[in-house]
Amino acid sequence: MRKKLTPKLLDSLQAATTKRYEVRDDVVVGLMIRVSVTGARVWYLATTVKDRARRIKLGTYPILSLADARDKAREVLRQIQLGTFDEEPEIRLTLGKVIPQFIELYAKPRNRSWKSTQRVLDKFAALHNAPIDEIKRADVVSVLDGLTTSGLGTGANRALAAIKKLFAWCLDRGTIEVNPVAALKAPAKEVARDRVLTDDEIVACWRAAEGEGFPFEPFAKMVILTGQRRGEVAGMRWSELDLDKGTWTLPAMRTKNATQHVVPLAPLALSILSALPHFAGSDFVFTTTGRTAISGFGRLKARLEKAAGADDWRMHDIRRTVATNMAMMGVQPHVIEAVLNHKSGIVSGVAAVYNRHAYTQEKRGALMGWAEHVQELVDSDRRNPGKILPVAA
Repeated sequence: MRKKLTPKLLDSLQAATTKRYEVRDDVVVGLMIRVSVTGARVWYLATTVKDRARRIKLGTYPILSLADARDKAREVLRQIQLGTFDEEPEIRLTLGKVIPQFIELYAKPRNRSWKSTQRVLDKFAALHNAPIDEIKRADVVSVLDGLTTSGLGTGANRALAAIKKLFAWCLDRGTIEVNPVAALKAPAKEVARDRVLTDDEIVACWRAAEGEGFPFEPFAKMVILTGQRRGEVAGMRWSELDLDKGTWTLPAMRTKNATQHVVPLAPLALSILSALPHFAGSDFVFTTTGRTAISGFGRLKARLEKAAGADDWRMHDIRRTVATNMAMMGVQPHVIEAVLNHKSGIVSGVAAVYNRHAYTQEKRGALMGWAEHVQELVDSDRRNPGKILPVAA
């Protein structure tokens, strides 16, 4: 549309609803202001330079006022007529340049697993050299299709989730004016995992861990006994432990849901921790250097798989195994949720806001019962190899 632009009119321009729009000035030929879905207003001059149609970006409103924009447009037109116009090459932001900014300014302050987001975005390496505002929906779909056909359906879903956040962030900042992946559906249907380790597999993993030595033996056993996340156990600090009270307190900064979590420790867990060596000057419980927590879980998992005689399980499935066995022992669902530090909705709404009970004693009872069951399984296997006790209700 073409109108006589005024400051009042410019201030009244509403953000675009679905697609950006332009309002042309009828005072200076070619001068226009473009309004995006975020409400950003940018001055452009549509003209011809050396027989080529060009849209020259002049600046943003209101930093560049109407009068300033008209003056700048007239000066550019004058230079074009005189043949002295030398347009500065436009610096195009590529996806590869935007990703580090997104990680630094958005992901790091909000997400402890920002490194995972960074790795997921690396799956779009084929688009890293593409200008961020020229990436089309089909370009993203092509990358996702490649992951899906390679059998990485879940990975494709994670990649889409990450790139959606990146493009939404770019839209909010005015880096792009249209989000190419808005409302794009997940490429693969995910099936919730239901793998639970059998008693035989639990014992096999426990016995295999005994052959690992420090630090992987006690680490694996603590994962089984506490039901906590692999990374949380691996990063355990001595300063988080109170062996006299039998508690392990995970600070909010180390939990997935950013909530402090107290894990009561059963006598079996306490005996394992009490026997561990301390690295001088280090707070890490499970470490080989004293400077960092242990890693290399893939290799450990491979050794445990061989001992268990099955490779269709993940370390995270141990949490489901603990929860399932606790339910079989009669532990209430809300207590199991508290043990796992889950917030899945069993206690929700107003109750979640006002119910701050930590269920410490109930958690202690559940974890003691589970540890006793594990001990019984291991002892039974030592007495009668291959004959495992059922879970006691």
